[in-house]
Amino acid sequence: MYLLILVLPLIGSLVSGFGGRWLGSLGASVFSALCVLTAALISLGAFYEIGFSGTTCHISLAPWIESGLLQVSWGFLFDSIAVTMLVVITLVSFLVHIYSVKYMETDPHRPRFMAYLEVFTFFMLVLVTSDNLMQMFVGWEGVGLASYLLINFWYTRLSANQSAIKALVVNRVGDLGLSLGILVIFSIFNSLDYAIIFSSTPLVESHVFSFFGMKIHAITLAAFFIFVGAVGKSAQLGLHTWLPDAMEGPTPVSALIHAATMVTAGVFLILRFSPLIEFSPNILFILVLFGSLTAFFAAMTGTFQNDLKKVIAYSTCSQLGYMVFSCGMSCYDVSLFHLVNHAFFKALLFLCAGSVIHAVSNEQDMRRMGSLKAVLPLTYSLMLIGSFALAGFPFLAGFYSKDIILEMTQALTYSNLNTTYVSFACWLGGVSVIFTSFYSFRLIYLTFLNSSNLSRISFSSVHESSFLMSFPLVILGIGSIFVGYSLSDLFIGPGSDFWQTSIFTLPSHSLLIEAEWLPKHIKWLPFLLSVVGILLASAVNLIPSTSSLANAYPTLTSFFAFLINKKWYWDVFYNRFVVLPVLRFGYVVSFKLLDRGFIELSGPYGFSKFISLWSRILSTLQTGQLTHYVFYIVLGLFFFLSVAVFNFYQTKFHSHLLTIFFIFFYFV
Repeated sequence: MYLLILVLPLIGSLVSGFGGRWLGSLGASVFSALCVLTAALISLGAFYEIGFSGTTCHISLAPWIESGLLQVSWGFLFDSIAVTMLVVITLVSFLVHIYSVKYMETDPHRPRFMAYLEVFTFFMLVLVTSDNLMQMFVGWEGVGLASYLLINFWYTRLSANQSAIKALVVNRVGDLGLSLGILVIFSIFNSLDYAIIFSSTPLVESHVFSFFGMKIHAITLAAFFIFVGAVGKSAQLGLHTWLPDAMEGPTPVSALIHAATMVTAGVFLILRFSPLIEFSPNILFILVLFGSLTAFFAAMTGTFQNDLKKVIAYSTCSQLGYMVFSCGMSCYDVSLFHLVNHAFFKALLFLCAGSVIHAVSNEQDMRRMGSLKAVLPLTYSLMLIGSFALAGFPFLAGFYSKDIILEMTQALTYSNLNTTYVSFACWLGGVSVIFTSFYSFRLIYLTFLNSSNLSRISFSSVHESSFLMSFPLVILGIGSIFVGYSLSDLFIGPGSDFWQTSIFTLPSHSLLIEAEWLPKHIKWLPFLLSVVGILLASAVNLIPSTSSLANAYPTLTSFFAFLINKKWYWDVFYNRFVVLPVLRFGYVVSFKLLDRGFIELSGPYGFSKFISLWSRILSTLQTGQLTHYVFYIVLGLFFFLSVAVFNFYQTKFHSHLLTIFFIFFYFV
């Protein structure tokens, strides 16, 4: 039963991909959706059996690699983390499949699209259910490949080509970090199996590497490379640039990437290696720092975006920062809880955005929309629910997870572990709440409530989506309302043993009790900050006089507007100081100097030129005159005798006689 969860998406991808021309566009879509639906139902059964019954399922299929100490087998581990991810992945993937049946109905390559979605789902399932690092890396790379294929699905568009290549290249950095982490872990534990690594970590806590006279803590080094892998895949600050550009793919792809696959892989990696990361305080500090900076940076950048999908993409980047932030505070269960809640309302937001784009003839600029509330009432209602959940409005999904993360930061600030970086991260997390609610309701105003900027013809053709597109939205809307409340006690409730040994937290790092006894005004603070953001968005869109505030400080306003609107110039920095120098080196040094220069001149090109040149030189010696030939014969005989005499002269016998003979021969 457990293996069917992985096998069914693989079968669906193969059948819909290779047999699409026989099944037809609709047949391939229905078959692939049925495969994922069956996998989702089995995942719910596995969730009940593993999570509620307190068991763990470990399946070992066959040996894979056997080379000395390296023993790797095909094995699958179904524990609390794995089954939770399985439910999220398969359920969101099924809803995206149903949505895509209608959304992609006019595309002639719909079977190929469905096959790519199934491949994406399959490799993500392999990633979360592996019981060793090597097999997990197969799923890790497969997810990157599937994301490239889906982002570049409309491969005739130059922007799609560029975005897909950018996503692939940027993720190579994180993949290299994870590869080095696998090598370091194998050098420490002589194994890649999770069971051996996690059970042996306390025994090697003091193990160090010697490198050029320096002592490097082994666990910290391994955890650092794991963190680098998570930064690339989960789009944390520095390697985040690929995520907004990934919007060039079809909207269902964006929903699947941002809600259930790809970006959640990095957070899952940190969660899976919590028994290792817990023994490295330096890495926990880095997680808090990078997570809070990412949340703040992405929230502020999303405020100035005008593309409907890019606003939601930056919100994903910001929420991933909260998840990493939570892992840095050793609140891994809260991070996973936020991941589950985020999957529902983020998939809802993206699919609602797809419904809007589908209705307004593929227009994505929010400034050209407006007044869509009357013609798209269902989409407006559900997008409003998703925006409230994203902003952390009480009793919706985001409220139960994001607010507890902020409460954990306050608890850490109030505890005796208070440090400067914790206070700094706490402030960044709080300010990010304001910007999150601001851009969420700026999106609502520009898209649905403000005056319309659509042409009369375009506005008259706007209509609500069909049942196949509306049904996934309703299901995700219900999840965005009730999932947080339903799972809060199970996932993060005091005394809950749902996670068992799949998540490890040192007792000294636990903050749950401190967060429960915070002052009431501290607990109300996230909600108040969200309200401030909503009121600011309302003031900017409803009160024209608020624009005078920007005119009061034109220089400062222009500076910050350009800085944030240009994404803090991260792309400019990379292009100018990384991409262009590498391209220049590749063309001038590697290509012109080495490939076209040294290698070709010393290789076949240079050899052929040498032969032709010397053949022409030697051919000029053939003049046909007898005197020239006699001269050549005498000259050759002279050189021959000179060499012979010189060699004989080196023996230092008869030196005077040889000298006289040489002079005589020379004059003759």
